[in-house]
Amino acid sequence: MIWDFREGELFEVWEPDHQQLPFILNSPHSGRIYPREFIESSRLDQIGIRRSEDHFVDELFFSGVRHGAPMLAANFPRAYVDVNREPYELDPTMFEGRLPPYANIASVRVAGGLGTVPRIVGENMEIYRTKMPVEEALLRVEHIYKPYHAALRRLIARTHARFGRAVLIDCHSMPGNIRISGSGIRPDFIIGDRYGTSASSDLSRLALKLLEDQGFAAVRNKPYAGGFITEHYGRPARGLHALQIEVNRGLYIDESTLRKKPDFAKVARSIEQFLVDFAAEVGASGGDMSLAAE
Repeated sequence: MIWDFREGELFEVWEPDHQQLPFILNSPHSGRIYPREFIESSRLDQIGIRRSEDHFVDELFFSGVRHGAPMLAANFPRAYVDVNREPYELDPTMFEGRLPPYANIASVRVAGGLGTVPRIVGENMEIYRTKMPVEEALLRVEHIYKPYHAALRRLIARTHARFGRAVLIDCHSMPGNIRISGSGIRPDFIIGDRYGTSASSDLSRLALKLLEDQGFAAVRNKPYAGGFITEHYGRPARGLHALQIEVNRGLYIDESTLRKKPDFAKVARSIEQFLVDFAAEVGASGGDMSLAAE
């Protein structure tokens, strides 16, 4: 069964009055509806199970809707099903029954416990008390994962048809203790473009510059270059660009209580300014801005 999600509750599509920007905002990990049965099946408490959630990222980026970009946001939690994975990255040790032969059981993400149906949250915190029927995992893929990606594809296709290009902004957060190896820098933002394969490098450099101009420490691709979504949907040669943006949680929440800090509104305004400036620069490019294949 798909526990206690009402019809129409799995995700939201927030539409502007009129789409004025060739952007699509996507928040796949900010879902915070945890069904009671799911909590009861877990060995974690109600705080522990949220450790891999991208807390309030949908709210941080929601201003983009007011400025003319649609947003897709999950309501289901990442701990329940992770749509930033291949559809069948599944760990056979989690399930009773045999996985279908097309399941990817050997990916690095599966080995780390972070498959499509995750085994862990946070730093190796096991989610489930017992094994799950394999049918349950396949139902989550059919009834949550696939509809979510269908909605995302529709937004991207519509945007591309309207503007001749589309920029997917995949919105995420990262733990506050992240440091860049070898430098000790704690980034405020990380821009991921799959090392230049999911988006024009001009877009990535522009995003970095705009954040740095606001005084933030921003880096590119390390340690997060982008997941399945940026890799799958980014096709710069076709005018389809996908950027992952990670926001340091230490800027805006208390990670022990998961409550918003007083600076939450300030960070949201900074992100709004970033989106406004980013849109202005992309619009000023007259539809080009070197957004062709590199």
